[in-house]
Amino acid sequence: MFDSIGWGEIIVLALAALFIFGPERLPSLAKDVASGLKKAREAVTGMRGQLHDTLGDDFDHLRDIDLRQYHPKTFIRSQLMGDDEPRPRTGSTAAGAGATAAGSGATAWAAGAQGAWVRDASTPPPFDVDAT
Repeated sequence: MFDSIGWGEIIVLALAALFIFGPERLPSLAKDVASGLKKAREAVTGMRGQLHDTLGDDFDHLRDIDLRQYHPKTFIRSQLMGDDEPRPRTGSTAAGAGATAAGSGATAWAAGAQGAWVRDASTPPPFDVDAT
């Protein structure tokens, strides 16, 4: 949750809280924050239970959804290049296939090891003069 906050920042925040609220009020403030977090956790658990009661068996299906596939970049990439078949390679290497495609005036794309589409580095990227 707090991947970008290190121990140094936590110590600085604790010292700032100590100076702002004082040593007398800091324990009661920490207790109030802990009880607030506990109430928030109980509210989320209650909402999850109500959602499960309302949706029933459909709720279990929603747990299996991978939300990373709906990231705009991933979604657009899968929509634009997901249905395409990889181009047949005529040469023995990807560079040979890229040179064949570059000779025909097209940008060379090939399926990589993970199934992602990788552009051949020897061909220039597509450039649209009207778009700039």
